[in-house]
Parts: sequence; C-alpha cells; structure tokens
Amino acid sequence: MELTLLGTGAPEGLPRPDCPCAACACAVGDEARAATSLLVDGALLLDLTPGPAFAAARAGRSIAGVRQVLLSHPHDGPAVEFPAGLPAPVRVPDGRELSVISGHRVRAMALDAPGTGYEVTAPDGERLLYLPPGAAPAGLSQAPRPGPYGMVLLDVLGRPDALARLRETGAAGPTTDVIGVHLDHDVPPGRELHRRLAAAGARTVPDGTTLVVGDYHAVPDLPRRTLVVGGARSGKSVEAERRLESFPEVLYVATSGAREGDQDWAARVAHHRERRPGSWRTAETCDLVPLLSVDGPPMLIDCLALWLTDAMDSVGAWDDATWANGGEEALAGRTAALVAAIRATRRTVVLVSNEVGSGVVPATASGRRFRDELGRLNAAVGDECEHVLLVVAGQALPLR
Repeated sequence: MELTLLGTGAPEGLPRPDCPCAACACAVGDEARAATSLLVDGALLLDLTPGPAFAAARAGRSIAGVRQVLLSHPHDGPAVEFPAGLPAPVRVPDGRELSVISGHRVRAMALDAPGTGYEVTAPDGERLLYLPPGAAPAGLSQAPRPGPYGMVLLDVLGRPDALARLRETGAAGPTTDVIGVHLDHDVPPGRELHRRLAAAGARTVPDGTTLVVGDYHAVPDLPRRTLVVGGARSGKSVEAERRLESFPEVLYVATSGAREGDQDWAARVAHHRERRPGSWRTAETCDLVPLLSVDGPPMLIDCLALWLTDAMDSVGAWDDATWANGGEEALAGRTAALVAAIRATRRTVVLVSNEVGSGVVPATASGRRFRDELGRLNAAVGDECEHVLLVVAGQALPLR
C-alpha cells in the first residue's frame, strides 16, 4: 500500500497565517506544512488540504482516480478547495466498515475527541491507522486482528498518550512505522521537531512524500538508557518526562522523599505529579539498584542529585573526619553499585541529574565535596548511557 502525504501540518498549516512566533518564522522549505491529507494508492483520500490537485501533482501523483473522500475531523483551518469530479466527502459512523471500489476496506474507529479514526486495509492485507488532530482511540482494549498496524499516523506530539494506548494494546508494535502528522507551531521545526519525534519512536516526512506501508527500515531506534542533566529550573524534568509520555506503565522513581513542614517542597512535588500521565506509577525511594535489577516497564529516575544527597547522609560524608576515615570509600562503593546496575539493566531508563559544576565554587568543604561527587557521578552514569542531553534555558542539547 502506497501512501502519499499531501500535507502533514495542523488544520491551519505551518506556518500559521499571520503568526509572529519563532516556530512559524522557522517553518520554511521542507518544514513548511499544509493541512494533513493522505492519498492512499491513488484511490482513497483522507482529509483535504488546500489545493489537493496541485499538492498531488507536486508529489508526482494524481487525484483523478480517487474513488472515496473521507473526512476525519471538523475542518477549522483555511478554506480548502474541493476539486470537481471527486466523490462528495463523507465521514463514516463509528464502528462501521466501508468497502471502496478499489478493493480497500475502511473501518471507522471511535475517539475520545470530536472526529473519526480510520483503519485502512489494502487488498493485499497491509493495514494502516490514521487519527485526526488532538484525538486518541476510545475503548481500545486489545490489538486489532491480525496484529499491529504496519503504519500509524497521528498527532504524536499533541497526544502522546494516544500512542501509549496503541502500544499498550499491541496495536502499535516494534515494527510499526509511526508517522507524526497534524504538526503545529507548539514545537520548533527542524532538528528539535525531529528529535522529539524520535524520542517517542516516531518520525515525520516533508509534504509530498510517498511511503510504502510495511517498510521497517526507517523506524527510529530508541535509546535504552538516557541521562538528562541541567541546572535548576532548566526544564530537565519536563524533557525527561517527555521522552516517556508516549509509553504506557512508566514507573516514576522520586528520590526526593517527603520534607515535613516544607510547604514549598510539597507544592513542587504536587506540580510534578499533576503533569505526569495518570497511567504512570510512582515509587518514592533511593534504593535504586533493586529496581534496576529486575525487568519491568520503562523507568524515570528523578533525580541523581537527591540520590547522592541521601547516599552522603547514609555514610556521614558531610563530616570531614568521617569522610577521611572510611566515608569516601563507602560512598564510592554505593556509586559504583549504582553505575553497575545502570550498566546491567534491561529496562528502558531515563535518569535526571543536576549540573552544578558551572556555578560559583561553594564556600564550605562539604558543599565542594557534594559538587565534586555529583560531577563524578554524572560522568560515570553518562558513560553507561546511549543518549545524554544537556538542558539549558528549556532547550535540549544532545551530547551523545
């Protein structure tokens, strides 16, 4: 089954008309995108984009052979041209199946937002799933027969939980090609857009690209271990959470613990909890080695600086005499055990840590000790991770 993307943008396109934002200003060339529209085998058109006949011609295709035009969502962008001679566009009621004269079968999927998702099966049995912007499947409890879709096209960045649901039920598997569409100006185009999609195991392509459903070679290879470092309020925790929000059953490991009577700390913890997906589980512990040593869902550890604080507390590292009389060796043993567990783990792990070595030198010996030990810990953990990111002013810079 051949699929030509006549557009890959949000309903208003990218750049948006008269929008002064930086993302729209940078959306030029291949990063400029018309409203999402899919031409399947030249016979089925899913959604409309401005000037569909010209968009198809630019891609080396024709819409003259289109036998069915289906709409997936109420169109709220610029007015689109509906070429004469095509069948009138319709929306299929949820749960109904439509047979197209070309031999394709289309089943309408119920969503949790206004619109309809479409499962398209080609005459040769290849299958794809297309979801409209801002929507996720409703009531999906098991993988569709006969297994995962060959390709899924959806609003990956706007609704990462939709991809998580598909993965949870087996509708999207390791060989599913996940294509991000309905791309809007809430994420800068170019490298940052592609990096965020790759972190979710997805990709996007320029308007006019033709894809073959079932091709596996372009599916991104997800890093199993990622270290995210950054300064205070740099956005490192948000970046770490973003890397796992399209996966179900994530275990969030908070090393902070409770601080009785500290209202500001309680507010910070509550804010973190509120922005995490409801399907994630939380464990408050600094005992990380046992968690890393067993199989399980992806794990986010936030953060190593607080883990180190607890470890230094436990060995008396803040006291100069204790540090000189066995405390340093005891801490080295704890950090070595953690690094070894990260090296050996089979789980997908994202770790967060503070980068404190670029600021003012601490005035106390214990402060300098903590700074030095955290720098060593970050370096050792970074050596064991396939992917390392430095977050500065909310911008993630890949270091590895």
